[in-house]
Formats: sequence, structure tokens, C-alpha cells
Amino acid sequence: MRKETNTDPNFSTKTTPTAEPALLELFKDSIMDIYWAENHLVKNLPKMIAAATSGKLKSTIADHLELTNNHVSRLEKVFALLGREPLAKKCDAMEGLTKEGEEIIESTEEGTATRDVGIILTSQKVEHYEIATYGGLTQLAKTLGLDDIANLLYKTLTEEKAADELLTDVAENDINYQASTEA
Repeated sequence: MRKETNTDPNFSTKTTPTAEPALLELFKDSIMDIYWAENHLVKNLPKMIAAATSGKLKSTIADHLELTNNHVSRLEKVFALLGREPLAKKCDAMEGLTKEGEEIIESTEEGTATRDVGIILTSQKVEHYEIATYGGLTQLAKTLGLDDIANLLYKTLTEEKAADELLTDVAENDINYQASTEA
């Protein structure tokens, strides 16, 4: 992540003769936002791995960390296709979701399935945010005629959906039951 801007939008619907279309400006601003979010996850997922108890949960999050690094690289390709250097804009939503995850870790007992359930819940909130973002960005890229970019974003979208399904599987097939038996 090379640079970071503030959280204010970098687009306007006010046009000038040299302005880009507002939809393209919104799209680029949203790419900067998710670029920050993915980089933020790269830094925060190791904390979730360390806090998890279940080996299956640890490996699921570790696998997703590897994918998240690929998502960062894929977004850098998007920037290149847009003719821009990668630039991050702070994503308040992702910051809030990861902070919530840290609070769950702090408020649950180490080594418990209950903590693992909290980690899964927070992780799925992150996945749903990413699914919504990548779904919307894929559609915007198609609308803007940016088919190569749409294909890259769609690939990430499918990976985020798969990650969400894996988390559900881990929860339903083991951890939720274990947590229900804890005092």
C-alpha cells in the first residue's frame, strides 16, 4: 500500500469540461477504499489466527490470508488497468469490523469455542462486506465497459463467497456445538 488518503470521497457529481464521468470517479474511489480494506486485513488476519483455538478455524483463516494477499495484488492490476498508481483510501467500515473482532477477542476467554464462534461471526461480517463491495464493483466495471477489470473483480467476489461458505461449514460442523456446551 503506497499512499493513503483520508476518508472523504474523491469524486464529485459536479462536472467540468475536463472531468471524468462521475460514475467512473465513484468507481475509482471505491477501488481505493477496498484496496485499503484488503491491506488492513493482511495486517489483522494474523491476530485472528493467533486468537483462534480450533485448528480448522486457524487453517481456514490462514488460507484466507493467502487469498487476501492475492486480492491486494489483483487490485494493483486493477489500478494498472485504470492507468493509476495504487492508492488507498481509509475504509471506515473495515476498520470498524476489525475493531469489533478485536473487542470480541478481548471479551472472550482464551482457548474457548465461544471465542472461536465470535471470530467466525466477525469474519463473516467482513466477508459479507467484501461480497457486497466486490459484487457492486463488478457491476460498475461492466456498466463502464471495463470488462478486464470486471473479470478480475468477479474472481475475487467468487473467492470471498467461498470463504464465507467455509466459515459457515466450520461453525455448523463443530465449533457452534462445542460452544453451546461451555459454561
